[in-house]
Amino acid sequence: MSENVVEAKTDVVLVGAGIMSATLGALMRQLQPDWSITAFERLDAVAAESSDPWNNAGTGHSALCELNYTPGNPDGSVEIAKAVNVNEQFQVSRQFWSYAVDNGLLSDPKDFINPIPHVSFVHGADDVKYLRARYDALAGHPLFAGMEYSESPEFFAERLPLMAAGRDFSDPVALNWTDTGTDVDFGALTKQLINNVAESGGTVFFGHEVTNISKQSDGSWIVKVRNRRTGESRKVHAKFVFVGAGGGALHLLQKSGIAEAKGFGGFPVSGAFLRCTNPDVIARHSAKVYGKAAVGAPPMSVPHLDTRVIGGKQGLLFGPYAGWSPKFLKQGGVMDLPKSIKPNNLMSMLGVGVTELGLVKYLVGELTQSPADRIGTLAEFAPEARLEDWELIVAGQRVQVIRRKGAGGVLEFGTAVVSAADGSIAGLLGASPGASTAVPAMLDVLERCFPQQWDAWQPKLREMVPSLGVKLSENPDLFRQVWDHSTKTLQLDVVPGRGQVAPMEAAAV
Repeated sequence: MSENVVEAKTDVVLVGAGIMSATLGALMRQLQPDWSITAFERLDAVAAESSDPWNNAGTGHSALCELNYTPGNPDGSVEIAKAVNVNEQFQVSRQFWSYAVDNGLLSDPKDFINPIPHVSFVHGADDVKYLRARYDALAGHPLFAGMEYSESPEFFAERLPLMAAGRDFSDPVALNWTDTGTDVDFGALTKQLINNVAESGGTVFFGHEVTNISKQSDGSWIVKVRNRRTGESRKVHAKFVFVGAGGGALHLLQKSGIAEAKGFGGFPVSGAFLRCTNPDVIARHSAKVYGKAAVGAPPMSVPHLDTRVIGGKQGLLFGPYAGWSPKFLKQGGVMDLPKSIKPNNLMSMLGVGVTELGLVKYLVGELTQSPADRIGTLAEFAPEARLEDWELIVAGQRVQVIRRKGAGGVLEFGTAVVSAADGSIAGLLGASPGASTAVPAMLDVLERCFPQQWDAWQPKLREMVPSLGVKLSENPDLFRQVWDHSTKTLQLDVVPGRGQVAPMEAAAV
């Protein structure tokens, strides 16, 4: 007896219901409301993998405090180009979210974004010298104005009481403090955006896994989908496919057969955080504080003591502690990594295996840590931390991009948009800064894949993102306009306990 297959047609298929697909779907509904959109999510909920608020740092990556974006040079100067670029990208996301609130795509901004100070923290004479150089390089920049620098124990104790308690200040400390940072609940944001796609005519299927993507002679795609609950198969004919499946994206892009996906591999890294369970401890800290990664550790391992606002409640995380699993998704399978190895990416994978021995050593060290070891790492931030106040939670899986380079490959700690030459399919690979740059990443997809519509879309695009195509770092007046508007619309003008934010006032203590 032949299997019954449901057949359907749609203009756009979105694979995955995370922040990337949700953002692209919401943008498309604004730009081309007559297009039909169908989304398939293998799990039973929106944002259940990497976009879940407990599965990512949720920093609102704007490079205000993350030291891996501002490496030091041998001459003592600090490189800021990457930090400026990441901040520019986050400003684009802020503008779209502001438009979305103004126009009813998103509801109460407090449900997904809240003001929280971002802080860089170091100790030891050499790192203090580095942080001062970082402040000197950034403080005069329009996108980083308002940053404070201090080596004062009194300043430290006033701003970070949890971290000051029990600290030996004979070891010099320094802080870069910025009041204009945010905490973003990407789970809540994704849910609202997916709801907008559905309410404006899109169709969203949960518990449906895309099993194959195949190109047709007319340039369209057949997307094969399986209902994970009933086993029913579905065959969808789509003009455009976006693979926003997180760690699952590599497999599907490989199955599509597009030349642009050849040579790419993936290196899975799992993460874990200590989550505070003591309300009194949580109440003593209100900031996102980032330190320096240990020598030999990858950029994604930058330790941070991170205030989160999830469901209107304040929480506190510390980490990440790296782990390793062959799964490409938190709810994936142990064969994910072996199945991703193909003849066209084998040399890329082997090349990384040889060049990243330091990463392997780091991961082995992380995997052998005991609970006491983890608290010992936390004690660098909070000297009086007690094991009974914290629980270990497993965060999402990250699949770092392995890209072909020469005869081998190189491991990249970032995101990569992969699109076919004809623009009929695109996908996103990689991790950090990830969710925070969802809007510019999806605008990149639209520009690459819809060149014929791009010019006609310009008026609407500039309504959604007034700075589109402009570097705000080179246009401080425009930056001030879009900043002030998005700050007001997103209700980010007051930091709890610290009053009005004045982003253009800088100080060194």
